[in-house]
Amino acid sequence: MEFPIGYRSFHSNTFLNYQFNRWHALGLLTEERIARVAKKTKRFSDYVAGFELLARISEDHGQYEQAAFAHRAAEFLLPPDDPSKILTYQTFRKDLGLAWEKKPQKVLSIPYAGAHLHAYRYPAAKPQKGRLLVMGGFDSLIEEFTGIWSGLAKAGYEVVAFEGPGQGGTLRLGGLTFDHDYEKPVAAALDYLGWPGAGLIGLSMGGYWALRAAAFEPRIKQVIAAPPVYDWLERTHRFNRWLVRVLMPQRRLMNVLIRQKMRVPTLNHAIKQACFISGGKKPIDAVDWMLGMHQRHLQSELVKQDVLLLGGANDAFQPIILLEKQATALTNARSISRRIFSAAEHADQHCQMGNIELLVRTMVSWLHQHHNDRVQTTY
Repeated sequence: MEFPIGYRSFHSNTFLNYQFNRWHALGLLTEERIARVAKKTKRFSDYVAGFELLARISEDHGQYEQAAFAHRAAEFLLPPDDPSKILTYQTFRKDLGLAWEKKPQKVLSIPYAGAHLHAYRYPAAKPQKGRLLVMGGFDSLIEEFTGIWSGLAKAGYEVVAFEGPGQGGTLRLGGLTFDHDYEKPVAAALDYLGWPGAGLIGLSMGGYWALRAAAFEPRIKQVIAAPPVYDWLERTHRFNRWLVRVLMPQRRLMNVLIRQKMRVPTLNHAIKQACFISGGKKPIDAVDWMLGMHQRHLQSELVKQDVLLLGGANDAFQPIILLEKQATALTNARSISRRIFSAAEHADQHCQMGNIELLVRTMVSWLHQHHNDRVQTTY
């Protein structure tokens, strides 16, 4: 798959513009079709309706991969309590099954906690250099990153992309909500595959869970956090951290304050999504889930593997300050490599949307250096 270069100006709303760029940068939908939807989008409902129309048109023309990802783009902003959300996800999977029928990646179903982890296996090109477990983050689907997983497989790595509890099909079809202790699904995947060892890559918030898993699962040999989270409160000022600690015990007050903030569509979406993936019932449950990712839970000092930390210079979701704090906390890692992508490289946004090819090349280069236990530390 070829990835387009550059971060486009599809929409004046920065959050929506990122989502439009996401489908474009990953090579999932054409720039022309995305621009057509963006032009008619004033509200989140316009975004959903636009991509649903695009999906139907694509299906009518037998373009099932385009249809699948248009359904996915619409599903992303459908409220969790909308009955069409799960139906749209199922249609996405059905269309993708038609589009990928002859592709090399195969669907896996990994037993876990009385249900299953949704996964795909990408065979390695010869000669094989290693094995990788890979995952996404907050509310992405592993299928979105198929171009990345395919790139790693072409570089010689057998890749298994999986969705843990709270993610993708594991949540939507299996009903498993989030558990921050991601060493448990990682261990289940390694057991199922019979792998004695593997590298682990986490994209977006997956960077947090990858490091947490590496701290407790010695079969992980290398870990890439793209980017790391470390501790959400560490991106704020000391006063704000103190204020959160004071207010959080005031549960009823916090629910009122959060509901007032939810008048902003972007925050409304984020809170509802966090409740959806974590099984939360009230707005404060979403905050509890978010604050559950912190430095004490992460236990960075237990990470003993080779670590690569990746970040975009203008990442609005997981800023560079979190990468720097994470690097400092990895006191016992065998090696720590850092790569911060710039605007000049068209890769300064979250998860390098704008230059995915560079992201893949960077990961492959580092993995090639470290799969034979060579050590390189940069500061």
